[in-house]
Amino acid sequence: MAVVYNYLKSPPLISWKSTSKLQQTVANCFERIGQGLHSGNIFKVKLSPAAAGVGRYFVVGGSTVIKASIENAVKPTPLCTTLSKDGYSVQTVEHLLSALEATGVDNCQIEIDSSSSNDSVEVPIFDGSAREWVEAIDQVGLKVAITSGGKSCEKLAPYLNEPVRVQKNDSFIAAFPFPRMSISYGIDFPQAPAIGRQWFCSNLPDYSKQIASSRTFCIYEEVEYMRSLGLIKGGSSETAIICGLNRGWLNPPLRFDDEPCRHKVLDLIGDVSLLAKDGSQGLPIAHIIAYKAGHSLHTEFVRCLSGISQKIG
Repeated sequence: MAVVYNYLKSPPLISWKSTSKLQQTVANCFERIGQGLHSGNIFKVKLSPAAAGVGRYFVVGGSTVIKASIENAVKPTPLCTTLSKDGYSVQTVEHLLSALEATGVDNCQIEIDSSSSNDSVEVPIFDGSAREWVEAIDQVGLKVAITSGGKSCEKLAPYLNEPVRVQKNDSFIAAFPFPRMSISYGIDFPQAPAIGRQWFCSNLPDYSKQIASSRTFCIYEEVEYMRSLGLIKGGSSETAIICGLNRGWLNPPLRFDDEPCRHKVLDLIGDVSLLAKDGSQGLPIAHIIAYKAGHSLHTEFVRCLSGISQKIG
């Protein structure tokens, strides 16, 4: 169980302030079709412009709306982030949400269809990165989002007021007040020397070139165990970079020497975007430092910032 520390215990931890920008949405609809990483099923995803102030939301089962909000995040989430409401769920949302947050798509309708299931769907994995989504967004472009009354809305951002930390064993995420967004992420895989210990730091304007194309990764010797749990049915050497404990990378080349660590930053951005509400920015204006974290700790961090849980454990 994670322990959440609010150092000064003086909520709220965040204040919403103007970014001096207007909320945006995608300029036109677009569709992508691909295979889900865990289910192995094929899904069609349609992204459409949405009105200012509604934020990002999924439509599943034809009409059920699931907002991309921390209130809908399922616990625990060890290998992906899942949102659920009214018996419907959408799995592996982190790469798409990361792309939307980083490219400034504040409001968006995301409709997912599957020929095999109506109540549980999954965002396609593609090559294991967010590149497919970023390129699609670049192709259609963005436009200012307007309300049903034809008005634009100011975009707000969450500013961190006090230091905060969530921790489980030797894994942690800490955040400190800072004048801009900044992320420092560390991973450590001593059992796989080809990965080892890595750190990557980003201030996010370089997302498209330095983060979006970094792919998810796995340890080859753990694949069969994960499949025995009913996971990664759609996984392959085309959807992830695979590392053997003693054989190194089995499907090189890497896109970056520290690609695994960069992918963790990609995941963090997608998960923390669940803090957004009403078309606001999700990533807090803060310096976030994460070490050996994952989806469960990412979402626990967001719950802490949102005030859903101030102390757990």
